[in-house]
Amino acid sequence: MQIEFFKDLAIIILFAKLFGLLAKKLKAPQVVGEIVAGLIIGPSVLGIVGQSDFLAQMAEIGVLLLMFSAGLETDLKELLKTGPAALAVACAGVAVPLLGGWLLYSCFYGFSPSGSEGFYRAVFIGVIMTATSVGITVQTLRELGRLKGRVGTLIMSAAIIDDVIGIIVLTFVIGLKTPDSNPLQVVASTLLFFVFAGIVGFIIYKVFKMIDKKYPHQRRIPILGLALCFALAYIAEKYFGIADITGAYVAGIILCSLKDSEYIAEKMDISSYMLFGPIFFASIGLKTEFSGFTAELLLFSLGFVLVAMVTKIIGCGLMSAAFGYRGRDCLKVGVGMMTRGEVALIVSQKGLSVGLLDPVYFASVILLIICSSIVTPIVMKLLYKGEPEGESPAA
Repeated sequence: MQIEFFKDLAIIILFAKLFGLLAKKLKAPQVVGEIVAGLIIGPSVLGIVGQSDFLAQMAEIGVLLLMFSAGLETDLKELLKTGPAALAVACAGVAVPLLGGWLLYSCFYGFSPSGSEGFYRAVFIGVIMTATSVGITVQTLRELGRLKGRVGTLIMSAAIIDDVIGIIVLTFVIGLKTPDSNPLQVVASTLLFFVFAGIVGFIIYKVFKMIDKKYPHQRRIPILGLALCFALAYIAEKYFGIADITGAYVAGIILCSLKDSEYIAEKMDISSYMLFGPIFFASIGLKTEFSGFTAELLLFSLGFVLVAMVTKIIGCGLMSAAFGYRGRDCLKVGVGMMTRGEVALIVSQKGLSVGLLDPVYFASVILLIICSSIVTPIVMKLLYKGEPEGESPAA
């Protein structure tokens, strides 16, 4: 019956929030609890909620809202202030994990020739590893009084750029995966979209700024912002052939400098927190399969976690050393960049939808999020132990 989706929604929201609160009590991200809730109520355990087209579409809206909010929370001034160092650290934080993921998959399942299905699957494992989620790191640095320090500022700025580059790489890989795709065409389409977004975005920003000035702090601003999010998501995929989440993220970037950007984000968060977010994260659990989970996959998952965390430390830590950071500060930058969260899940979800990732590998991603969320705060506190509170000493 058509009304069955009401039952599914009730169960998902109830379980997601209960397990989210439990995760918070255990000092883990709430999204971990929501994913676990999906695992429990899904086919893998209780089987009381199954996958459906309706839930898939609701989850897709949840993804777009998350990416739109991520764009809105971007601090462009801070991004520009840190300059070359943050850009270089972010590039290393994408390149080294990307290579590490490709090597890991290839070592387990064989090295495939360039352009083959196996090659793109191996590359996509690396793409998942490129994402950085610094929510846990931010909270840790804030508690230690180091958020505005030299290292804290670099981590924050590099993480923002890291996600932008990661989304571009995701867009590029998905474009190349299409059988009749042309590498030059994919590059051209990606560049054209960002040129289009830059020109049209500037005009839209000016229009929103006028509306914001005339009608400050009114609900029409978030409503128009939401329309922009969906419109750019549609245009990105329909007319440029790139991921819809790229369009949603760019929509947030366009509006992030408005006076009422926080107000827009606050309104988006209501919908995301109440409904679409829990459905998205629970849907990850619903899609995760353990029926085909073997000892080899368990070994792969452990390797996935280890490679994903170590490659961030190596890439970001070594690159920060090239810009004058020394000793512990290099380690702080690397460790601060190794947390994974929503973006890794969003990338994984996109890979599943285009056939680049099998559902069983969601377990590896979830394990990475849990481990990095637990390990990062502990290591960061150890690295700052014994140092006087305040900004890290200059190199």
